Parts: sequence; structure tokens; C-alpha cells
Amino acid sequence: MKSIAIRELAAQFSLEVLAGVDQLDRQIVKARAYRPGLEFVGYFDFFPQEHIQILGKKEITYLHSLSEAERNHHIGNIVKYHPPCFVVTAGKEGLKYLTKYCDQEGIPLLRTKVVTAQFLGMLDAYLLKTLAPEISIHGICLNVSGIGILLRGKSGIGKSETAHTLIRRGSRLVADDIVVLKKLSSRTLLGTHNETTKEFLALRSIGLINVVRLYGRQAFQDETRIVLDIELTKWRDNELNNDLELEPKFTEYMGVQIPHIEIQLQPGRDVAGLIEAAANNWYLKQQGYSAVEEFMKRLEVE
Repeated sequence: MKSIAIRELAAQFSLEVLAGVDQLDRQIVKARAYRPGLEFVGYFDFFPQEHIQILGKKEITYLHSLSEAERNHHIGNIVKYHPPCFVVTAGKEGLKYLTKYCDQEGIPLLRTKVVTAQFLGMLDAYLLKTLAPEISIHGICLNVSGIGILLRGKSGIGKSETAHTLIRRGSRLVADDIVVLKKLSSRTLLGTHNETTKEFLALRSIGLINVVRLYGRQAFQDETRIVLDIELTKWRDNELNNDLELEPKFTEYMGVQIPHIEIQLQPGRDVAGLIEAAANNWYLKQQGYSAVEEFMKRLEVE
């Protein structure tokens, strides 16, 4: 299971450490933060104790309104579950009682000046990406016309040359050779690089090039949502290659199904142009338009 240290979280969001300084190596394993509510009145049946606990203006104002005995009782009930850390938002002050309990129990207490809703949005997005299940595959990841594409094929088939042509036409490189795929949800797959190969593209007979240095900042982006899986293969003479592809095909990565297209290579074929066409055609389908359906309707009219 992937995890992130609280120390890394504090550095990422410039969080002030109020308590538990010696516990910043504790690990976070859950991707979403939680705002305790019912727990303050003693209901803990569904308390997600492995999640970061967020205390915003609403929670802190409520705690301030209690008597010292009531406040100690409620806070004591929560800290005994030892959540990974507490984060107080909106720069709220008057937290001596929280500091005391967190120091006693060895729980980091952090604070940010960012308001609760904004911080929760940033935190959840960061944790979702950082803790997402991931795999590495061989291929190239590109953003073509705003569409994330995974380009695969056997070594030497022409993936890098095709990617280079697409980049010169305005597409963006995300990763070459090793593509890191992160599962953000049952329907969302994110493609990114492994830092080592960032901005680099390997071209046979030329060598390694830095696309940003050659073609500018617009030639690269850090990540993209993968929506098409395109495989380059050798041309097969005994196979029909002008079918309408009525039945969609898919490739599955970590349980996420991605539409799959096979492009057979032959001298003279504009492979980069075909990939651009595939990306634009996918976009049209998302808007509700299908060229095949329109064509079939025309045949029915005739």
C-alpha cells in the first residue's frame, strides 16, 4: 500500500507544526481527508480514523463554545483513536487544549491559513494522485489535441518517430519509454512520467532529445488523462483493413477499460495523421456524434 509521510505533506502545503514535531514520519495511507462532526457528540461507529482530520472554522468555533471539561472530553475521545494528524484551517488560534492532547498522544497538529473548503480541495486532489495505485508500462504517452493517448507497440515499430511528428504538429509529450499509469477512479487513468525520463524522447539513429529545449515549453506536459490506447503493429496482408469497427475494443489497466485502436503500419501511411484523426473522432463521440451511425442511417434511407 502506498503512503506519504506527514513531513512531506507539511512541506507540500507549507503547514505550521504546532504539536507532534517528533511524529512527522507517521504515514498517511488514505486519500481523502475527514471533518469530524458526529464524533464530537460521542458517535464513533463510522469514524474513519486512518484519514487526516480537518478542523475548520465550524469545528474550532464549536470547541471554543464548550466548557473546559466538555472540550477536554470531546477532544480526548477523538485523539484516543490516533488519527495520522490534525490540520486546523483558516489560521484559527486558541488551540492550547488541542496542542496538549496531541503532544500527549504523539499526534502531529498542523495549521494552515487557507480556508477549509479551498484547503480540502487541494489536499484531496494531492492525496488522490500521490496515493493512487500505479503501474509502469512500456510505451509513449502523449496529449494530442487535448486528448490523452497511450501509444504502444513492439520495440523498433516506430513509436518514437510517430511521437516526434505529432509533437512537431503541436501535440505534447508526457512520457517516453516508461509510462506511469495511476488509477484515480474506476473510470479514470492518469498517465505521467517517472521523473528520470521527463522531457526526453529517444529517437533511433538520432539519440536522446529534450523536446522542451528543441520545441519550447508547449511541447511537454507532466500528466494527462488516458482516454485512448493505440497500438502500432506490422501490416498483415491477409486481413481486412477497411472494416467499420462497429464493435468497440478495449484494453484494461488496473480495472479501468480504455478504448483500444490498432493501426497497422505500411510505407506511405500517415500514422501521425491517423492518430490525430482517432483523437478528434473520440472527442466527437463524447459529444454524441458517431460517423458510423450516421453512415448506417444513410444506407437505411437508400
